[in-house]
Amino acid sequence: METIEYIIQTIEKLVNIPSPSGFTEEVMSFVKQEAEGFGYQTEYTKKGGLVVTVPGKTKRCVGLSAHVDTLGAMVRSITGKGTLKLIPVGGFMMESIEASYCRVHTRDGRSYTGTILTTSPSVHTYDDARSMERVEKNMEVRLDELVASKEEVEALGISAGDYISFDANFRYLENGFVKSRHLDDKASVGVLLGVLKELHEKSLTPERTVKLVISNYEEVGHGASYIPQEIEEFIAVDMGAVGDDLGGDERKVSICAKDSSGPYDYQLTNRLIAIAKEKKLDYVVDVFPHYGSDVSAALKGGNNICGALIGQGVSASHSMERTHRQGLWNTFLLILGYLEEKNE
Repeated sequence: METIEYIIQTIEKLVNIPSPSGFTEEVMSFVKQEAEGFGYQTEYTKKGGLVVTVPGKTKRCVGLSAHVDTLGAMVRSITGKGTLKLIPVGGFMMESIEASYCRVHTRDGRSYTGTILTTSPSVHTYDDARSMERVEKNMEVRLDELVASKEEVEALGISAGDYISFDANFRYLENGFVKSRHLDDKASVGVLLGVLKELHEKSLTPERTVKLVISNYEEVGHGASYIPQEIEEFIAVDMGAVGDDLGGDERKVSICAKDSSGPYDYQLTNRLIAIAKEKKLDYVVDVFPHYGSDVSAALKGGNNICGALIGQGVSASHSMERTHRQGLWNTFLLILGYLEEKNE
C-alpha cells in the first residue's frame, strides 16, 4: 500500500475510536499496536501517553509529538425528563456540536448513542428555537433509549462524569479532501505512523534517535508537559490553522513561528523552512493567534529543549474539520527531511 493511502486509512480508523482528553486507552492501544507492528519499541508514561523509540545512527535524541485526545464532553447532570446536561472537554463553540450524533460512555464500560440538541430543538414547537443562545446551559443530549425520567437514565448506568464523544463523520473524497471531526490531531498521528511505515519498509535509520511522543491531554493544555529527558529538540506535529489573514491552506504544510504561548525556537524553525525549500514543498510560515501545542506544554513543564511546530492545514478547526492529501504529504515529507538532517 502506498504510504499516503496508509496515512489516510489510518486517520479514518483513528477518528472513529472515541478519545476525548483522558479517555484514550483504546486509541492509544491502537497506536501502540501499529508502531510495534513496524518493529519499534513503545512504552507508556504514567499519565497514559505513549513514547515510541526509533533508534538513530547516534544517541543524540530528537522528539516528535502528536496527540490522540480530541474534543468531547462529560455528563454534568441528568434532567428530570431523562436528557443529559453536558460540560465541555476542550475548547469549542456549542454551535459546532449542535445536532451532532454522540456516544455516552459509562464508567462500567457500557455505551449509548444520542444526539446533542438545544433545549428548544424544533422551529415547529419553540418560539426561541432560532434565537436561543448556544451556550452550555441550553444544550443537552437526547438519548436513543426509552427513558423519560432521571431514574430511568440512572438505571442504564449513566451518571455525572461519564464521557461523551462526538461522532466523526469521516469522508475521503476523490479530489483529495479528507473531512471529519478530530483531524486535530489524529491527522498528524496518522502522518507519524506513516513515517514509521516508511522507515521500516525502506530500512531507513534516522541520523539521530527519535522519540515519538503521543500525548493524551493536549486539548486541555498539559499533553506533553512531561517528555523523556534525553530529547534535545522537540517538534509538535499538529494542525495548521487556516483562516482570516493566515497564509496556510489544506494543501500546504504550515510552519508556525509563534502562537499564543510565544515564539518557537528561531534556529530550529529556520532549519525547517530551509528543508521545505530544499525539498520544494508547498509550505507557509505563519503565526497562530489562538493556539497552543504539545511543545508549549513541554516548555511550561520545564523541559530543557528547543521547540518548533508544524502541521497540515486544517479548515474549520474545532468544528467539522477538513484537510487534503497534499497537505498530509507535504507534512510527511518535511518530517522525513528533518530526520535526514546530518548531525552538527
